[in-house]
Amino acid sequence: MPELPDVEAFRQVLARHGVGERIVHVAVLDPGVVRQISPRDFARDLTGRRFRRPERRGKWLVAPTDGPTLLVHFGMTGGLSWASPADKRGRYDRVVLSLADGDLVYSDQRKLRGLWLAKQDGEIEQVIGKQGPDAYGLTGAALTGALEGRRSSLKVALMDQSVIAGIGNMLADETLWRAKIHPSRRFDSLDTQERRLLDRALQQVLRSSIRAGTIPRTRAWLSSQRGLDHPRCPRGHGDLCTSRLAGRTTYWCQTCQPSET
Repeated sequence: MPELPDVEAFRQVLARHGVGERIVHVAVLDPGVVRQISPRDFARDLTGRRFRRPERRGKWLVAPTDGPTLLVHFGMTGGLSWASPADKRGRYDRVVLSLADGDLVYSDQRKLRGLWLAKQDGEIEQVIGKQGPDAYGLTGAALTGALEGRRSSLKVALMDQSVIAGIGNMLADETLWRAKIHPSRRFDSLDTQERRLLDRALQQVLRSSIRAGTIPRTRAWLSSQRGLDHPRCPRGHGDLCTSRLAGRTTYWCQTCQPSET
């Protein structure tokens, strides 16, 4: 499930291989991932264009060219990789952007989101929608400003892209577990120390995940327990609890993360 660290890794792939390079051919292998434009027009408008430096906006990859801007949202199963033209195509490869010395390949199993083209700056905002401040590098004061007064639970507020951009289900659970805060609590219920712990945990999780290129699943991480039949707290406090919160499976430790202080 691509979240901020994964999308940053995809941005780095594009930055490393694409900046200044000309798109010599576009193959839309699955029209279902191209949004709000026909596959023919999508290929025509990108062919011959040169990539400029890409950026990440929360979970979105924004890839300007000397023509339109390519916008990519990876949904739950999308990815961007660099491949040799001789490499065998994967089962879920959907769009291939061929450059002079290789291919940028967008793959996606479930096809929940996809690729857009924006021809003007205003169209970028129309496609992406309202975005809160980016989670990475967010100061404690900015975190407070984004979350204060929110009536929803912390888990829901953290995942709301219009509040803070880039955090998904796994990052939210990992951050709250490390901060020892129950996911159903509201930000206004946190004392000063808990707010510091939340801020510190969020940035530590993001820094480590960005270095790894994804959210780690090593033994010291809550994420290592996701999907197991009997998930257990990595701190050694026994079985983890699971429930549905805002429609997403939520993991927490009833010992580490009491519902009330």
